[in-house]
Amino acid sequence: MSNDYYATLGVRRDASQEEIKKAYRRLARELHPDVNPDPETQERFKEINQAYEVLSDAGKRRMYDMGADPFGGGAAGAGAGGFGAGFPFSDIMDAFFGSAGGTRGPRSRARRGRNATIRVELDLSEAAFGTTREIVVDTAVVCEVCQGSGAAAGTHPDTCDMCHGRGEVSQVTRSFLGQVMTSRPCPQCGGFGSVIRHPCMECSGEGRVRTRRTIKVRIPAGVEDGTHIQLAGEGEVGPGGGPPGDLFLEIAERPHEIFERRGDDLHCTVHIPMTAAALGTLITVETLDGPEEIDVRPGTQAGQVIPLYGKGVQRLNETGRGDLLIHVNVETPTKLDPPQEELLRELSKLRGEERPAGKFSPGQQGFFSRLRDAFNGR
Repeated sequence: MSNDYYATLGVRRDASQEEIKKAYRRLARELHPDVNPDPETQERFKEINQAYEVLSDAGKRRMYDMGADPFGGGAAGAGAGGFGAGFPFSDIMDAFFGSAGGTRGPRSRARRGRNATIRVELDLSEAAFGTTREIVVDTAVVCEVCQGSGAAAGTHPDTCDMCHGRGEVSQVTRSFLGQVMTSRPCPQCGGFGSVIRHPCMECSGEGRVRTRRTIKVRIPAGVEDGTHIQLAGEGEVGPGGGPPGDLFLEIAERPHEIFERRGDDLHCTVHIPMTAAALGTLITVETLDGPEEIDVRPGTQAGQVIPLYGKGVQRLNETGRGDLLIHVNVETPTKLDPPQEELLRELSKLRGEERPAGKFSPGQQGFFSRLRDAFNGR
């Protein structure tokens, strides 16, 4: 044999069938006449087809390896570039369009249902400690009359007489490659392979009906605004009685009148007069656990933060809670009666603050200065 088919495809003599097929597909994409109309390229394309026709067939490959003519004198059409009986047309189609992985067959009427999302509003305490809610869901369930088949009682889907149950119809057309067979979903049965001639009156052949049901849901402690809770299999049933999708609960946390939530921590602001800030005092503040007394130490400055550790929100799926951070706002009186003014003037004399020099600092702190102050607890 004058032709070295292994060299033509660029594979070793001990190459596997998979290696031979990959080499052929790669060359077919490069040398196909539609891609490269050059006459020399077309001749090369004929050569790789002939080489693949021999090496992809176990019997012909064995004969070729023994030095015999694998075509037995009947390869004139193939040698001339024609498409013989063994021409690998399907492999050319696979090289350009990919393999379909076998026949598709009829589609199942049962398909998975869609997911659904319901918005659930919670108070801060419910989000912090968790709660149980009864959720009303308007969804699709399996039709109890036909049990999801879509056919009326006492009947069943009939095999489609157009595609004979295959779910697809084929059509043969001619092209420059010869006869080409294409398949498409059957227009009569929609690709299902069967026809429901007597649909169920309850679900109109859908296999499912819409209804309203109530489910009890446990919402874990620590959820926050925007959290999604997945309830697997609680969504709507699919067409044809297919498996249900999932139900997602989207948490919406209502604003609280006192606390602002930042992650697992809570923040609030307490306003105290300047005398209480200077002398110190005890004040009662509200927490999620009830009222609690805190000690405002003498000399407390405006903007100071008093932490109550472990009084914040329960950490989601973890142990422990965040903190409650109380921001102090010192109020300076704007109106004084004569006795009050006299007392303050006397105090300023005692403290030597009648004409204070004042302490100056930059108008705005830079980023690193604020970062340093935050670490130093200022």
